[in-house]
Amino acid sequence: MRPIASSPRKKTVRVAALVASAAMVVIGVQSGQASAQPERSREAGATALPLTATERATAIKAAQADASAQAESLGLGAKEKLLVRDVIKDADGTVHTRYERTYAGLPVLGGDLVVHEKTSGARSVNKATGARIAVKSTDAAVTPGAASGTALKAAPKATTGEKAKSPRKVVWAATGKPVLAWETVVTGTQADGTPSELHVVTDAATGAKLSQWEGVETGTGTSKYSGTVPLGTTKSGSTYSLTDSTRGNHKTYDLNQGSSGTGTLFTDADDVWGGGRQTAGVDAHYGAAETWDFYKEFLGRNGIKNNGVGSYSRVHYGNSYVNAFWQDSCFCMTYGDGSGNANALTAMDVAGHEMSHGVTAATANLNYAGEPGGLNEATSDIMATAVEFYSGNSADVGDYLIGEKININGDGTPLRYQDKPSKDGASKDYWSSTLGNIDVHYSSGPANHFFYLLSEGSGAKVINGVSYNSPTYDGSTVSGIGRDKAIKIWYRALTTYWTSTTKYAGARTGTLSAAADLYGSSSTEYKAVAAAWTAINVK
Repeated sequence: MRPIASSPRKKTVRVAALVASAAMVVIGVQSGQASAQPERSREAGATALPLTATERATAIKAAQADASAQAESLGLGAKEKLLVRDVIKDADGTVHTRYERTYAGLPVLGGDLVVHEKTSGARSVNKATGARIAVKSTDAAVTPGAASGTALKAAPKATTGEKAKSPRKVVWAATGKPVLAWETVVTGTQADGTPSELHVVTDAATGAKLSQWEGVETGTGTSKYSGTVPLGTTKSGSTYSLTDSTRGNHKTYDLNQGSSGTGTLFTDADDVWGGGRQTAGVDAHYGAAETWDFYKEFLGRNGIKNNGVGSYSRVHYGNSYVNAFWQDSCFCMTYGDGSGNANALTAMDVAGHEMSHGVTAATANLNYAGEPGGLNEATSDIMATAVEFYSGNSADVGDYLIGEKININGDGTPLRYQDKPSKDGASKDYWSSTLGNIDVHYSSGPANHFFYLLSEGSGAKVINGVSYNSPTYDGSTVSGIGRDKAIKIWYRALTTYWTSTTKYAGARTGTLSAAADLYGSSSTEYKAVAAAWTAINVK
């Protein structure tokens, strides 16, 4: 790895769990003695231990071997089976196992759950649905062809090149009573050039559309230089490439204004990068590295899927494409070059936002529609903010503004504001019963507002030269607990308590559980979480 030029060495942030020995991460092995410092020991005990890829795979395999017994103990029906998605073990020995569910061999959408088990044997469960999973028959009255037709009609009129993939039979349990259904993915291109992977769920008995959501998750930013930065590169023969062997072999490619495929891997003869088409690649590669380091050093997460495997970045997408997006289907981030192909959307907060969509998909897997979709978008905004502050880059200082460098409005204003989301003209400051009916980028507003209030508190203040003034729904005064604690609480709720169907009320419950785990149910932090939710009208 060779930097473009010298840069200040970044202060390394270490997680308490990093002191744990490798032997402690194997499921069933007891953790050590607690510290004499109550708050510190509680936070350390509730911190997830880092797992190597091999240890994680071993833990998942062991949990899967016990899945049948677990299903029986949970009272699931004879036709239901559990499939392990992830296993997290805290330093205090508590194990959190995340499951997907099948019924008669069919995937159950909205059937995911998380089982929490302490060393004492005490157990609790978070379920995406409390409904009993059962359908009268797994024979569909509606044909796959009819389901495809319904799905194609659901695509927005502005979408072009629509093609329906073969529908898969599922049980739909995300809303209401579980029913047999078809899930169809319609691919195409959205009006602004973004690829489309529209998921449409139709009732297999009546043909009625039950739900739909877009599988390509979008966000925006800018390619303003982050100053002199180190880059992870790999030498092969006499040529260097943007392949970061220290971060899961993350690669950065040039799409050359194309809209499909991987593109061409960026290469260079002397390992001194920047200028011309390389600039966008440098910014995207650096942003991905900073995001990887934030998750690993601050939260103890080893890559997007926590398995040490890197994703990849594609820059120079399309022609005058003013956006960036995450696709779980390719496990990659993609960045456009902006209006007139003049400013690639490759800022650090964009990388943080897009990679965090991948983290959400690998954990709670929040549905990208309704209130869960708003929480999904807010998670990416929150983690993008966290990455900016963590990086400590003087050319792009941390703030609570989203897309502040892009100037997409032409007047220097950012895309979103976390202190008062409604300042963008579309986002909501507070929760209401109709919040789930608006675009997920705007229904993210109350959650962004919650995060700001929990971090910094209400009222007027100046942080890193930026003025903020955060209101509350009920006129109350909220005292912040600091950004670091707020991030840890949000991340623990995401990875440990939330499911695919979590709405704002469930987000409140999950963050309170996370705060209790980390700091105690009588702590200042716990009370602050409750106060911040009340301040955005979630009670």
